[in-house]
Amino acid sequence: MALNLAHQIGTLAGTQIVAEVTTGEQPSSAPANVSGARKVPLANLRCNAPGETVSPPILTPPLTPRSAANRSGIMSPNPVLRPDLSAACQAYGTLAPLDTEEESAVSWKEGGKKEEKGGVPVYVMMPLDSVTYGNTVNRKKAMNASLQALKSAGVEGIMMDVWWGLVEREAPGAYSWGGYAELLEMAKKHGLKVQAVMSFHQCGGNVGDSCTIPLPKWVTEEMDKDPDLAYTDQWGRRNYEYLSLGCDTLPVLKGRSPVQCYADFMRAFRDNFKHLLGDTIVEIQVGMGPAGELRYPSYPEANGTWKFPGIGAFQCYDKYMLSSLKAAAEAAGKPEWGSTGPTDAGHYNNWPEDTPFFKKEGGGWNSPYGEFFLSWYSQMLLDHGERILSSATSIFDGAGVKVSVKVAGIHWHYGTRSHAPELTAGYYNTRNRDGYLPIAQMLARHDAVFNFTCIEMRDDEQPQDALCAPEKLVKQVALATAAAQVPLAGENALPRYDEYAHEQILQASSLDVDREMCAFTYLRMNPSLFHPENWRRFVAFVKKMKDGKGARRCWEEVEREAQQFVHVTQPFIQEAAVALMH
Repeated sequence: MALNLAHQIGTLAGTQIVAEVTTGEQPSSAPANVSGARKVPLANLRCNAPGETVSPPILTPPLTPRSAANRSGIMSPNPVLRPDLSAACQAYGTLAPLDTEEESAVSWKEGGKKEEKGGVPVYVMMPLDSVTYGNTVNRKKAMNASLQALKSAGVEGIMMDVWWGLVEREAPGAYSWGGYAELLEMAKKHGLKVQAVMSFHQCGGNVGDSCTIPLPKWVTEEMDKDPDLAYTDQWGRRNYEYLSLGCDTLPVLKGRSPVQCYADFMRAFRDNFKHLLGDTIVEIQVGMGPAGELRYPSYPEANGTWKFPGIGAFQCYDKYMLSSLKAAAEAAGKPEWGSTGPTDAGHYNNWPEDTPFFKKEGGGWNSPYGEFFLSWYSQMLLDHGERILSSATSIFDGAGVKVSVKVAGIHWHYGTRSHAPELTAGYYNTRNRDGYLPIAQMLARHDAVFNFTCIEMRDDEQPQDALCAPEKLVKQVALATAAAQVPLAGENALPRYDEYAHEQILQASSLDVDREMCAFTYLRMNPSLFHPENWRRFVAFVKKMKDGKGARRCWEEVEREAQQFVHVTQPFIQEAAVALMH
């Protein structure tokens, strides 16, 4: 006979749990992959010598429950931490009493400023499909259990994508906020703050995309009528991830421009959730391009078009971009430069030295034409960011939230002279030119946060022949934001659960530029995060981040505390893990 869920949790946790009766809900059929890592006995833990690093863990087969036949009794609709677990959480110093409004040690305040207590607050990204096409919260029981678990670990809050393609799907100006209202109330109930991402891009086709959410139907209909609304490469390939910035200000969407549509969406969000702004919702991250990042879709993975570590391709061949290029060339007195982008820049999967334009010696990138084209191409991206940020900061002015923008961590071929992958993405960064300072300065004009990815990566983990240098890139960005006096926040680019990545994040979050990151967002909440060993490491990581750069305690000391915390709270954490799997 199949074991019921309470028995499953008991089996996984080594503890018997009494099931609670709940009302029925259809579980999600989404697949889950739970992976773990080798458990290190506490007796073997020791403090590292100065300069000593932690080696990557050895992964073991995934943990899988015996049966999912009976899913009743997972948790109450309004979960309350068991008294023994609540006491343990408070003893560990990660959970304020659930019936109070106390702030955690490091929090976002009015206007998005941190308290002067040091440390970096940690947020956790929600699953991409947290809200369904039916405008409800996906896997509600799992979401409740998971949010409670995150709060118990001392997490500051969550990041959620607010998809344009879901909210304004059917018709212009017809907004459906139902699922997001429910999810935001869940976050508030659990005392978690929210970074809300205005996701004006398509979900699907990028690294980690686990579902497909296209742009609104009425937008794709217009793109079908006028394919030049889509980013286009020199071979005529159209990209439907995000509207081409070449038409930003043109009334191409049933009488409105794309920037007007983005502004109307953000204004509707503000008006609908004004009671949560500044308290629960503390940050608005404004989507600026594919994957929500301020960049061109120069390295699309869909259909195998691009593969790491290819240089990508310029995206300036729709009629709107070419019209701008033509005008810029004429203004520069070089009309012959305005008919097309570089035709010798290779293909998506070439390497720099394979192409005349990007090669180190005599490459077109370092010529007068190259300087003209790359200046125009990158300036178009900066102008795009400026337009949308102007709307966003005006709309959310006085609402008590911070506005942020995400910039991609394009670290491959960073060690070359031309930095080709960065150039095709719109970042005019070469060995001779800092491409991130202009971005930081643009954000500074709007008092926005510079959110950067690939914080967890190390140079020695990457293929050396591709001259990858994520650590050097992160340091360059940190220096640029310090020079522009812009707050720097971070994300990990890929899911990582090992101390090796955690230590790199800790190091990057307090680079020697006289300050710490203002926040870090952890990718992503899923069943693997709640595997006992991964969860133990994560709890210790959150604690260490909150301790800040001035803390003197070593990693292993925090890990021992985390091990004790996880042991006491294991039944509750396994409840979240099993719920997410079903």
